[in-house]
Amino acid sequence: MSLATVLMGVLVDGPAHGYDLKRGHDERFPSARPLAYGQVYATLARLERDGLVETTGTERGSGPERTTYRLTAAGREALTAWLHETEQPGPYAAHELVRRTVTALHAGVDAGDVLRRQRAVHMDALRALVRERDAASDVGARIALDHTIAHLDADLRWLDDARARVEQAPAPTTRSPS
Repeated sequence: MSLATVLMGVLVDGPAHGYDLKRGHDERFPSARPLAYGQVYATLARLERDGLVETTGTERGSGPERTTYRLTAAGREALTAWLHETEQPGPYAAHELVRRTVTALHAGVDAGDVLRRQRAVHMDALRALVRERDAASDVGARIALDHTIAHLDADLRWLDDARARVEQAPAPTTRSPS
């Protein structure tokens, strides 16, 4: 998913300026990193250049001018095409948790301790996300949070399985430098 398609998805609700688009993204995807305004306006410029959005006017208020954008017919077609595509599952084989654990094993560091400490951090994050999801009134935000929670839950299962594997493994042999 690109930022362009997400912004077009927010514009389905109707014309909006960059500030509204940023806020709409951040509300729809509460567990994602908040967008920077520069990202929003650079993406809107590309969308406008490509004929997927168009400006409908500029408002002058107490702050800077605000340009309002709306989705074009071509933008609606592109968004609909994207919505009908499927997403390939990510490989996740080189995830940072895996890298850290394997490196700990090879470096002679207590990998079980690395995994236990990481599990505590994941549990704290999981509890916070569950509270946030339960307080959310928007079904889209709840769905986005459910996805993040499911990934954290999978990571927790992996952490437990990896720790059990590490604890059952024979002690590593020390290599002498060559």
